[in-house]
Formats: sequence, C-alpha cells, structure tokens
Amino acid sequence: MSTNSRWRALTHHHLFWPVAVLVFLLLVNVPFTPDFFSVKMTDGHLYGSLVSIVLFGSPLILVAVGMTVVIATGGIDLSVGAVVAITGALACSYISHQADQNALSGVLLAMGLGLLAAVVCGLWNGFLVARMGIQPIIATLIIMVAGRGVAQLITDGQIITIDSDPYKLIGGGYWLTLPFSIFVVAVVVAITVALTRRTALGLLIEAVGGNAEASRLVGIRSRRIKIMVYVFCALCAAIAGLMISSNTSAADGNNAGLWIELDAILAVVIGGTSLLGGRFSIGGTVVGALVIQTLTTTIYTIGVPTQTNLVFKAAVVIVVCLLQSPKFRAKVFGAKFGARFGQKGGAKPAAAEADTAAANDAAPKMEVS
Repeated sequence: MSTNSRWRALTHHHLFWPVAVLVFLLLVNVPFTPDFFSVKMTDGHLYGSLVSIVLFGSPLILVAVGMTVVIATGGIDLSVGAVVAITGALACSYISHQADQNALSGVLLAMGLGLLAAVVCGLWNGFLVARMGIQPIIATLIIMVAGRGVAQLITDGQIITIDSDPYKLIGGGYWLTLPFSIFVVAVVVAITVALTRRTALGLLIEAVGGNAEASRLVGIRSRRIKIMVYVFCALCAAIAGLMISSNTSAADGNNAGLWIELDAILAVVIGGTSLLGGRFSIGGTVVGALVIQTLTTTIYTIGVPTQTNLVFKAAVVIVVCLLQSPKFRAKVFGAKFGARFGQKGGAKPAAAEADTAAANDAAPKMEVS
C-alpha cells in the first residue's frame, strides 16, 4: 500500500478528527506547562497532567458510554446527572450512619443501594419511552428535575461527608500505581465493546435506532432493547456517581453530576455517533470524553477567565463538530479537500442531490410509531 493510500485510509477513519483535536489540545498546554507530558512516580503512585485528565475524565467516560447506546436507539437520557447525585447521596448517607465506616460489608451494601436506585430510574425511563411511547427527552426530563430533588431530600439539603477508606478506593484510590477509577472505566468499556461488537446485540441496537417499527416487524423485541439500554445508561451513571462521591468523600445532592448529561451528549457527538440513532462508536465516545476533559484542563491552564470558559468551551466544540462534517469541509475548503479528508468523491453535485431527493420522494416510506 502506497503512502498516499495509507494517508487517505487514515484520514477517512471516523476517529481521525476527534483524535487530531485531542492531540492538538494536549499540545496547546505545553507552552504554558512545559512538563505537561511528564509522568512522575511518588510514593508508588503515578502523577502527572495526563494521569489527571484520565482520572477526572473517568466519570464522564462512563456516563458518555451509557449515553451512546441510548442515542444509538434513537433516544436521549437527560436524567444521568440526577442519577449521579442520587447514587452518591444514597451511598454516602448509608455509610455515614454506620458505626464503622471502614467496614467492607457496609460499603458494599451502600454501593448496592446506589446501583439498585439507578436500576429503578433506568426501568422508569425505559418504561415511559418504550411502553408508554413518551418522547425520550420528555420522559428523562422527569427524573432530571425530580431526581435532583430526591438527592437533596436524601442528604437533607446538606453535604454529607464520610471517612471510609474502602469507599475512597473507587474514585480516589490507586492500584498498580494507577488510579483505581481507570481500571473501573477500562472494565466497563471492555464489557460494552464485547457485548455490542462481539455479539449480535450491537446490530440489534443499531436496527432499533434505524427504524424501531421495522425492527419489531421482523421479530426484534425493540421495546425490551430500549428498556435495557436505559437501564445500562443509568448503571453507568451510578458508577460515575459512586466515583465522584468517593473522590471527594462527600455527597452533594445539589451539585454532584450537574450538567454532566450535556458533556456526555457532546462527547458522543464528537465521537461520531449520530443523534438520529443507528450506527455508533464506543471508541469515538471515549475519545470525545477525553477531548471534553482535556478542553476543561486546557481552559484552566491557559488562564481563560472563569466567566467566559463556557463560551470558550462551546466554541471549541462547535469547531470540532464542523470539522467532522464532510459537507462543511467541502464548502469551506473545496470539494478536493473534502474528498481527501473524509468525504469520498468530494461534495455531491447539485443534480445528483436533486435525483436522490426525487428518488427518496418516490420510494415508499414506513412510518415509525
């Protein structure tokens, strides 16, 4: 294979632009922090900016992975931030009432309560979407609003602090020199990839996202799959909630997981998954989450004023999404550039677009209920 062909294959890969933006953001930090890429060993633990990005980005990666499979079915889950708060509040509240907060049995039971609450939230979301036919954005908005109130009821409107070494391990501990949360994320991502790419489950999810009614008519139990993905998304958010509360040894029902659902959706989009449903990319989502976390780190590194950091963040995300669009690249940089960097054959001629539109109008359509 020639160098030209290899370069063309590389630039046509769906992860090319997200990875390119991630590398660019990492390099931007070097002038402001010369030792940005250095990793040091202290007291048997690895420390460094790169380790911190993965550590603090772990909850977002978990939530974004769960969000990916929901979006792949054509849905959305706005309740993940509230699930994060509920899980952390339940776990910390239970541990705080234990005589021995370091008792492993008590910590495991507290985690179990948090995960069980997440399953209930996921089942509720799935029931409203799949069984009652409520639009996902409305169905999940219920727990997004009410769930935050439930978390504050659990904590009595206060920040619950705990002192539990076993619980601290989840989000703030180390194992084999690396943060333990990295291993948790790796296991969840590996299981998700194995289930969606090594079994037929991934194809079923994509089929439901492409056309739920057609999938049902050919024998796919689309309703069960929808309920399943909402439960999985809630479980991912629950693990993230345990991780966040563990890292701070505290539960804040008001601020824990606040707006994490928006960052998760952005990570999914940056990773190349369409919000319309259908095909999805777990690897792209992980890269997208790392882009969001690296961007947050970069904002603080280069000294962007805190009152404008959200605007700066939004601007960068818009640029990333536009760069991923073949039509945008073709219109701005020319058809030749669009063909070379991700769009085969450049922009579609107007006549071809008209013929395609006419063919689509003439073709029979199946309504999705």
